[in-house]
Amino acid sequence: MPVVRIESAGDPRLASYRNIPDRELLVRRGIFIAEGRLVVRRLLAAGAPRVQSLLVSDAALASLDDLLDAGRDPRPIYVGSRDLLTEIVGFNVHRGCLACGERPAALPLEAVLTSSDLSAEARSAKVDRAPLILLEEVGNPDNIGGIFRSAQALGARAIVLDPRCSDPLYRKAIRVSMGSSLEVPFVKVAEWLPSLEAIKSAGWRLIGLTPAPNAAALTHVLTARWGLPVAFLLGHEGSGLSEQARTHLDAEARIPMTPGVDSLNVATAAAIALYEAGRARDLGI
Repeated sequence: MPVVRIESAGDPRLASYRNIPDRELLVRRGIFIAEGRLVVRRLLAAGAPRVQSLLVSDAALASLDDLLDAGRDPRPIYVGSRDLLTEIVGFNVHRGCLACGERPAALPLEAVLTSSDLSAEARSAKVDRAPLILLEEVGNPDNIGGIFRSAQALGARAIVLDPRCSDPLYRKAIRVSMGSSLEVPFVKVAEWLPSLEAIKSAGWRLIGLTPAPNAAALTHVLTARWGLPVAFLLGHEGSGLSEQARTHLDAEARIPMTPGVDSLNVATAAAIALYEAGRARDLGI
C-alpha cells in the first residue's frame, strides 16, 4: 500500500473521510469507516478485501508496519499529523487510525434462515443450528457493537435488525465490536413484524428477553424448546420489546437477577442468552 503524505485537509483524495459523523451519507456512499489501531489491524490481518484506503498518523503507520506491503498493494495509505486528521474528519481520531472500506452487499432475510444459503464452512461449524439474535429499536451503537462481538464469540448464526436500529457498520459500532460487525452476517429488514412472522414460518421459535418477574427463567425456556432452533428477541434500551412484537413470541424469558436490580444492559443480556443456548446445546437439551 503506497504511502502518500498529506499536507492539506482540502486534498480531494480524502473525500471519503469527510463528514464521517453523517451516518446516512456513508450509507449512500456505499462505504464504512473503521476506527482504531486494533480494529484496522484485524481488518488487514484478515486480508481486508473491502478496504479501499487508510488515513493514519505517523505513529499509527509504524504500529501497522508488519501488516503493510507498500510494494505490492496499490491501495493508498494517507499519512498526516494528528491535528490534520482531526481537521479532515471533524473529530479526534481514536489512536490516529482510520480505514475506509466498501460496504458489503445487503443480505436478504432468507439468506440467514436456511442452511442451503450458508457456506460449507458455516455448516460444518454447526452454525446452521446456532441461535439468531433479533434486535428491535436498539439505537446505541455501543450496544450494537457489543452484541456483535458477543455474537461472534458465542456462536450466533446471524443478527436481524429492525429499521430503527443503529447501523452495525457505523464506525463506533465497528470499534466496539472489534470488527465483528464486519464478519457476523446481519440483515436489516424494511418491515419488522412481517419479518418476525417469516422467521417463525421458517421453523424458528421466538424467545423474547424481558426482566418481567412473571416470565419463566431463561434456562427453563431453553430446556423446554431446544428441539427447534431459537431466535432471541431483544428490544429498546429503555422501553424493551414493543407490544406488537410480543404478540409474535413463542415464549418470554428472564435472566434471574439480584433483587433490587431492574434490568441488564441489552448487550449483556444478549451475551448471557447466547451462552445459555450454547450450554443447552452442548448438554444435548
